[in-house]
Amino acid sequence: MDEELNSKPSRLLVLYASQTGNAMDAAERIGREAERGGCPSVQVLSIDHFGASCLPDEKVVIFVVSTTGQGDIPDSMKVFWKSLLQRNLSNQWLEGLHYAVFGLGDSGYQKYNFTAKKLDKRLSDLGAEFLIEKGLGDDQHPSGYEGALDPWLLSLWRRLNIVHPYILPRVSDIMDPSKRSLDQAKFEVLYHFADEIQSKLSTISDLKDTEKVIESALSMSPAQFYYHEKRPEYFLQMITNQRLTEEVDGRDVRHFEFKTTSSLIDYQVGDVLEILPSQNPAAVDAFIQRCNLDPSCYITVIPRESNNQSLGRHSKSLVHPIKLKSFVEYTMDVASASPRRYFFEVMSFYAEAEHEKEKLQYFASPEGRDDLYEYNQKERRSVLEVLEDFPSVQMPFEWLVQLVPPLKTRAFSISSSPSVHPNQVHITVSIVSWTTPFKRQRYGLCSSWLAGLDPCKTNGVYIPALVTQGALRPPPPSVPLILIGPGTGCAPFRAFVEERAMQNLTGSVAPILFFFGCRNQNNDFLYKNFWSSHAHDDGVLSADKGGGFFVAFSRDQPRKVYVQHKMKEESKRIWSLLSAGAAIYIAGSSTKMPADVTSTIEDIIAEESGISKDSAARWLRLLEKAGRFYIEAWS
Repeated sequence: MDEELNSKPSRLLVLYASQTGNAMDAAERIGREAERGGCPSVQVLSIDHFGASCLPDEKVVIFVVSTTGQGDIPDSMKVFWKSLLQRNLSNQWLEGLHYAVFGLGDSGYQKYNFTAKKLDKRLSDLGAEFLIEKGLGDDQHPSGYEGALDPWLLSLWRRLNIVHPYILPRVSDIMDPSKRSLDQAKFEVLYHFADEIQSKLSTISDLKDTEKVIESALSMSPAQFYYHEKRPEYFLQMITNQRLTEEVDGRDVRHFEFKTTSSLIDYQVGDVLEILPSQNPAAVDAFIQRCNLDPSCYITVIPRESNNQSLGRHSKSLVHPIKLKSFVEYTMDVASASPRRYFFEVMSFYAEAEHEKEKLQYFASPEGRDDLYEYNQKERRSVLEVLEDFPSVQMPFEWLVQLVPPLKTRAFSISSSPSVHPNQVHITVSIVSWTTPFKRQRYGLCSSWLAGLDPCKTNGVYIPALVTQGALRPPPPSVPLILIGPGTGCAPFRAFVEERAMQNLTGSVAPILFFFGCRNQNNDFLYKNFWSSHAHDDGVLSADKGGGFFVAFSRDQPRKVYVQHKMKEESKRIWSLLSAGAAIYIAGSSTKMPADVTSTIEDIIAEESGISKDSAARWLRLLEKAGRFYIEAWS
């Protein structure tokens, strides 16, 4: 009898690897539903707070993992994944472990849900047994990743109830709305009287004060605990805001240049500039007023001691009180990001009007998933708009701190070379705007804010930013390059060309073939003069240097012409450079372009070398493993 009790699973462990917060949300939902189903012990942890060496001690583990970039694992999972790949682990190492994997990805990318697929295979190879087949959430689904999560979870609970009834005794309770209850918020807000913190009070009058306030706000933000956000390293000032497209085109693409206000900015070509955008002050004020908050009161935000270890490492002594308005302004995305499903569930507990409560409960249920998507994500309703639609709801600030999407940095490929522009960084930005199905006009938060800044009037405007490593690793000057970057995909390659032109002044460099694409020669030929100058007079894109610059204007003739058509015209030159050890770089929209261009490259390799298309695809995969094939795509 004792042996039988000891063999029963002691807990359900849910591990998540999140890059933007979706995987964490899904994991926490799994935890809530398991508790509702009678699970005696549930623990939800970020995967970087669990050592892979402890896996054999577990009986049941559910993994929720996202895929980032071009099939990459999230940052928080890198140590865990490296541990799982150790060669000394046997194929019986995880015998006795039952697991389930749910992945979050985007089928618009070639390496769709690679993290979940690789993790599932590795766990199986190590002897673990899956409870149900892996689930694959897709951002392209009409209801987002929840379109796959809802049925997958129902199957998981039914299977778990059969295999381990001790761990999940009551599946029916999970589906019963009346069983839902509201836990305590994970963060506590402490309010301070002015005389308590007199020594810390200051008026934001210069850069140093701004840095201090932003640092304090971000150090208290839930994003710091959930997503391991990096803090701004630089405070930039804009010196150039130049429109690159013609007004008639309808598209607005801009070239921005920034200088640092203090130390030199440290980056290399292929890196990414992440900018923390500023929110519209009127939207911040409207949110504070709608929630009946005091904008001038001073607060500190701390994790509650009862929360798991991912939240329990925060010391009250490390944070400095700041104004509530500053906290909202720098950490809570109140007017551009849509709230997630759990936001509506929590709102339902605070709705005073019965019809609002019923609608919110419906939105939070699996039955209301599609209608919630139509109302919320498809319309990109902001937190402020949702709260205004449900006027009887008055949520405590602690819950708003936890559930309002964090104000996150926006990433842009750097389009300058640090060798050519010391103490400066340039980016190429498409100013985002669109119309929703209900004819609401929407604007990208960061791009619209940047577009509205006047360099002649921004002496007091400091732009918080940091540099991160991009997917395009910088090549040595001796490596020939084949660059494909239609539209704003040309941004990192402007930096590549600048860098190689600088290297050309002091030594020999390998040739570059660059394929660019746009709609019209007259309207959106980005950096036309720049490319032209390097394609002539012994420039690094010139024929004299063995290079070439090729442009596809897709709409300047009846038949659309894209970069892949220009590539096929130059197939012999492409193959010649590949045979000479060239590296291929692709950058731009994630929709169809990367897949179409990759297929064209495979066609060229097959045709010019006389091998099959499958063999060409394998050849290209080997090129990727060798660090000579890179893709950076964005939606």
